[in-house]
Amino acid sequence: MDNRIYLLTAISFVVGMVELIIGGILDLIAADLNITIGRAGLLITFFALIFAVSGPILLYLTGRAERKRVTIIALIIFLIGNIVAVFSVTFIMLLISRIISAASGSLLVVLCLTLASHISEPHYRGRALGLVIMGISGSVVLGLPIGVSLGHGFGWQSPFILVAILTIILIFGVLSFFGSIPTQEPMSLKEQLNALSNKKIIFGHLTTFFFLAGHFTLYGYLTPFVQTTMGFDGTWITIVYFVYGAAAVTGGGLSGITADRIGVRQTLLASIILLGVCLVMLPSITSFIFWMILIVWGILSWAITPPVQSHLIHLAPNTSDIQQSLNNAALHLGIAFGTFIGSFVTDSLGVTKNAYVGLLFVGLALISALISLQKEQKSATV
Repeated sequence: MDNRIYLLTAISFVVGMVELIIGGILDLIAADLNITIGRAGLLITFFALIFAVSGPILLYLTGRAERKRVTIIALIIFLIGNIVAVFSVTFIMLLISRIISAASGSLLVVLCLTLASHISEPHYRGRALGLVIMGISGSVVLGLPIGVSLGHGFGWQSPFILVAILTIILIFGVLSFFGSIPTQEPMSLKEQLNALSNKKIIFGHLTTFFFLAGHFTLYGYLTPFVQTTMGFDGTWITIVYFVYGAAAVTGGGLSGITADRIGVRQTLLASIILLGVCLVMLPSITSFIFWMILIVWGILSWAITPPVQSHLIHLAPNTSDIQQSLNNAALHLGIAFGTFIGSFVTDSLGVTKNAYVGLLFVGLALISALISLQKEQKSATV
């Protein structure tokens, strides 16, 4: 397999770290900038929103440019965004830094996925794409706990300093080892939007949107949640994110195997229902049961991706690449919406109520999935 795939994996890891780290240090940011935790949570919302819409648009706008040059420029802008975060002294300044990082980071992730597919030999393509995706999920296991630990030990700016250093290393890595990659004619935005004409596909994307919205209504505020319900300090919070992240990485693989063996429909519906059960139980469980539910919750956070993607490929095999890009956008829009709603719930009703509000969105995800799967059965068996 092409060794450049590992460099792409490293890029996706660093981008994933920046996207997720903010949730673990919301309390530190809120205290330092003299804002509420709910308002600090909007930093996740805006990042996810910009991330969702930027990738396809920026990929199209840069479609005729040489890929190595685009990657380097995106990394430099990503570096600038994180440097701005380090020196942010106001909420608006930090928000601007998140917008810069989200736009450039979204382009980087889309580039990593498309380049991994392009430079790999056909029989290594699936493995190459899997490695890039593992870079993002791996940041949950390693990057997020490290960032939380640094934040609580040396201040909330320290994780962004680490990311800036890693980004500089990646820039030199791309300059030294990437080589020249020819460009391909990008698909027009009109063609991408036309892929949404199938109502069954829309409900598939809505399933992802509502699932992630329900999940992040609580997960986006996991730090204040465990502080309130469990009384955990910085060390225990790091452990919480590590346990959750380790479970999250296994979730995609387990659900992929399950989808192949027992079917997409069963795996998808079971994942949604089990997430709802976790959200019901989390606010009122004991310490020992908390860790059990946390592991299940972590597994479920990535479990929806393989069955939804398999379902979309089955529905629209000719536009499968576009559907994966649009589903990734729906995923991040769900994160943005969930954290946005969660910010109001946290400030007005208390963070423990986030779980119950998230449950409402999970219910909508279940309805969307049932409609999509029911319609699909009219033409084929899932």
